[in-house]
Amino acid sequence: MSRLASLLLLIAPVLAGCSPWGMAIGAGATVASTSLEERGLGGAVDDNRIMLAIDSKLVGTDPGMLTEVDVEVHEGRVLLAGRVEKPAQRVEAVRLAWQVDGVREVINEIQVAEPEDVGDYMHDIWQAQRLHTVLLVDSKVRAVNYNVDCVGGTIYLMGVAQNKAELQRVIDHARDIPYVRQVVSYVRIKDPAKPASPPPAKPQPAKPAPGSSSPPAPAAGSLTAAQPAAPP
Repeated sequence: MSRLASLLLLIAPVLAGCSPWGMAIGAGATVASTSLEERGLGGAVDDNRIMLAIDSKLVGTDPGMLTEVDVEVHEGRVLLAGRVEKPAQRVEAVRLAWQVDGVREVINEIQVAEPEDVGDYMHDIWQAQRLHTVLLVDSKVRAVNYNVDCVGGTIYLMGVAQNKAELQRVIDHARDIPYVRQVVSYVRIKDPAKPASPPPAKPQPAKPAPGSSSPPAPAAGSLTAAQPAAPP
């Protein structure tokens, strides 16, 4: 789970006024947005299931890894990012991710370093949220198709771009955010639509040779009128 998602889960009841009506509106908006993604509502549900399963395994192994390791999932591709104190924790996170059914790929961006303090943690969340906002107001970007995470000033991108130009706009937006050190993209370019196959050509009757007045030979299997026998 990304740091931004973790924070939103904590403050969601407050933003919704702690009322069922407010929470229902938020849930409806989430379903509506995910249905517009290239991966579809079913794909989003599967990715969310994978993310929660990986988070559960991380907590079961080491509760501290839930805040140290961010998990992003898109189309079965898992991105692990964050900071851990021991190399063994980095290896263990990858091993646990592969244990979850439906995982197609695991991208390991976990660094072995001192954990971030609260100030750095909140700054990463601010940078990720700022990029989210910029993408939402850019009419040339389908922001719903992008996952954004930030760790230590490095922004990680996952999702599906409509084309190379759109992806470059997203990367440029990320680089324009103050104090961003690096932008790492694992975004997939949308497969171009395949052109329709032309209809098969119809067989054409054979044409007589130039200067010949004889009709073309009948096609195989065709019936011709019987010719009378020549008189003796």
